[in-house]
Amino acid sequence: MFSPFLSGFLIGGGLIVAIGAQNAFILKQGIRREHVFALALICSLSDALLIVLGVAGLGAFIERFPALLTGVTLFGIGFLLWYGWLAFRRVLAPEALRLSEEGAVPLGKAVLTCLTLTFLNPHVYLDTVILVGSLAAPYSGAARLAYTLGAMSASFSWFFALGYGARVLTPLFAKPVAWRILDAIIALVMVSIAGKLALWLLSR
Repeated sequence: MFSPFLSGFLIGGGLIVAIGAQNAFILKQGIRREHVFALALICSLSDALLIVLGVAGLGAFIERFPALLTGVTLFGIGFLLWYGWLAFRRVLAPEALRLSEEGAVPLGKAVLTCLTLTFLNPHVYLDTVILVGSLAAPYSGAARLAYTLGAMSASFSWFFALGYGARVLTPLFAKPVAWRILDAIIALVMVSIAGKLALWLLSR
């Protein structure tokens, strides 16, 4: 049987290590070497906050008021489609994909995009708040604290590894075609997530 800390780490890691809007954004910024520390820290702290809220019982509150989740879902769908369209436009304009020609993204804009991809993504609430929070039920006292710290540690480990590990791909992305492929993947990820969210909303 796993310790509470390891259980939290494995559960948290299993939920965030997947292709998604947030991870795609951190990967791209890591390859571009822009604001990596700040963005990885924002993602990690955001997850930590939601995990704490989930363990504290916010998940049960959200389940009681599904209109809150519906509103966030609608905003999230709209933003994901818009962000996917921007990525698709970059695929059609390869001259804008070279690192030497594409201007650096201002820190404020990068932070705003990161926060939007994080908090307008309903899966974040379903995973960190509801699922991680509900799985904390068997623990109490020090064991619950260890479980929470384990889940939080998984987020910090993943986002910093993703952001800084992406640098090894820099030589590959010196070629514009690689950026076209990455942006095409990002566009598909954004649109597919938006589609899944729309289907989930319609099935409720």
